[in-house]
Amino acid sequence: MQSFRLSMVPASLLLATGLFLTGCANNPKDPTTAWTPEKIYSEARDEVSAGAWDKAISYYEKLEGRAAGTVLAQQAQIDMAFAQYKTGNKIQASATLDRFIRLHPTSPAIDYALYLKGLVNFNDNLGLFSFIKRQDLSERDQKAAKDSYESFLELTTRFPDSKYSPDARQRMRHVVNSLAAYEVHVARYYAKRGAHVAAINRAQLAISDYDGVPAIEEALAILVKSYDAMGMVVLRDDAQRVLRKTYPQSIYLQSTSPAKAKNRWLPW
Repeated sequence: MQSFRLSMVPASLLLATGLFLTGCANNPKDPTTAWTPEKIYSEARDEVSAGAWDKAISYYEKLEGRAAGTVLAQQAQIDMAFAQYKTGNKIQASATLDRFIRLHPTSPAIDYALYLKGLVNFNDNLGLFSFIKRQDLSERDQKAAKDSYESFLELTTRFPDSKYSPDARQRMRHVVNSLAAYEVHVARYYAKRGAHVAAINRAQLAISDYDGVPAIEEALAILVKSYDAMGMVVLRDDAQRVLRKTYPQSIYLQSTSPAKAKNRWLPW
């Protein structure tokens, strides 16, 4: 009877076997396999407390799968969205919240989900300090701001008494002011460069879409300056009349006579 000899085993088989064993050694058994859903959730919360958001997300993902259809799985899903938000992964956080809202429309946490979705897309520097830093806003920033507003609007409309609604209303005002300020910033940019038709279009957009916000004062002043530059006297005088009536103390009212005030409408 011949004995088994290692030397007779093909080298390729030995290599494959070694790689398999190495892989097994590097991929230990999932320690959560024997854990209860409650144990997994507890561990996830511990990771959240430690600021280990990525680890927490991995636990929430496991829990969502193993406890599907339970209240705990719903909690894991919405907590996972918050953890994704904290890691800066806004796309994933929004997707998770959209899934939660779609799957659990009657959940008592819907108001929080809408509030969190608004927060995910909210940028408190939008349209304000970014100009000081000479950073133009991208179209995506504008879309995110509008998405944020829509989420807060749905929250405050459907759940006016929610504990999250007061803060949402404040953020809505900020978003509107910021979006208007952005439109006026663009209008100002065009006006400075003599692109008066473009300046008029952006100023009118700010006035029509964001009535009553602080940026409207300058939007009206840009209309006066641009209409004056184009020789459109009637429209210039109409814009000046609205500016004077709405903002009687405006710094943009340099003279009672538009003709004498040419090129002096704006403190640029």
